[in-house]
Amino acid sequence: MRKSILIFILKVGVIVFCVLRILIAQVPNNTNKVLNLNNKESKKMKRTDSEWKRILTSAEYHILREKGTERAFTGEYDGHFEEGTYVCSGCGNKIFDSETKYRSGCGWPAFYNALPGSVEETEDSSFGMKRIEITCSKCEGHLGHVFNDGPEPTGLRYCINSVSMDFESEKNSQK
Repeated sequence: MRKSILIFILKVGVIVFCVLRILIAQVPNNTNKVLNLNNKESKKMKRTDSEWKRILTSAEYHILREKGTERAFTGEYDGHFEEGTYVCSGCGNKIFDSETKYRSGCGWPAFYNALPGSVEETEDSSFGMKRIEITCSKCEGHLGHVFNDGPEPTGLRYCINSVSMDFESEKNSQK
């Protein structure tokens, strides 16, 4: 009888131990949050398709989430050259400084450099072409493509859809 009581107590102890481990694992750990600040995945913005559809316009959703493209020479920022910062229209992540914008003649806003860590590059072979797709590093929204035919100092041309960006004027931020 003593042996069966000891086995029972041991089994209950193991169950209690397992439950406590599960509960402790679910408690937020501020130390982990501090350690994960440099983890790229922890900075990603995750939303469902229905959430994106609710917060984006239909044009923004088509370009940012479905990898669409606006027609050449129709975008709001193609001929726009005010001083400021271009941000992702999906999440507000700063992506381009106006100092790197130039007239490429391609029909879309063009930049020779992105802000450090603001975009990610992925090989894109859609439509029978070999290109490099540019997405926002925070929300993974499609911005456009980058090509190796840009001006110095980088030789790059970030060809970006106007719909995928918003503009923050330097004039407004100085007030």
